[in-house]
Parts: sequence; C-alpha cells; structure tokens
Amino acid sequence: MSIVEGATEEAARHSGERVEVVHLQLGQLSGVVKDALLFSYELACEGTPLMGSRLEIEEVAAVIFCRDCNAEKDITSIQDFRCPACGKASSEVVRGRELLIVGLELEHEYAAATG
Repeated sequence: MSIVEGATEEAARHSGERVEVVHLQLGQLSGVVKDALLFSYELACEGTPLMGSRLEIEEVAAVIFCRDCNAEKDITSIQDFRCPACGKASSEVVRGRELLIVGLELEHEYAAATG
C-alpha cells in the first residue's frame, strides 16, 4: 500500500497524466517476496489513480563490504554474510535492503485541436 500511496502522491504533481508503469528497486534483503508484491500490487491499485498501471521490479543483489579485502562483495547466500573471496564474516551491508520507487512512466494526455 505504501508503494501505491507514494506513487499516487508523485503522480498528483503531474495533473492530467496517468501512471502507466511504476519502477521499483527491490533488495534481496528487503523481506519482500517479488511474486507476492506483483500479485498484491494490482489489488492495492484498485480504486486509485494507479489502477491499470504495471509494476516493474529491478532486483538488487545483497552486497557486503569486506574489511579484509577492502572491497564490496556479492554474497552467495542471504543466510551467510561471508566474503566469497576470503571467507571472513561481515555485517556491513552495502546494498540489498532497498524497497524504493525509482521512477514513474506517465501517459501524457493531449487535447486534440480541431479546426
């Protein structure tokens, strides 16, 4: 519901334009299941200005910072926060917690001039 509310507020700033697509970043560690979100999005949009829009999701992999390697590393499992290069555990999550609206695609409505 908060995705629909946020996108609706932003779309209200563009009067006369309908939202066609909501672009979202979804982190692997966000605690949100992509398929469940896609399923519930349509239901959440009913009766709102976003009705009929689509949700496009960019999945963001979980990345930690390894102090021993002094580098960001993709983790191989969300149950194991160890550097895949050196095996050292890390609690420094750099990416993967996102649940962000990153863009809207709007349909411009133009009044046709007749003459």
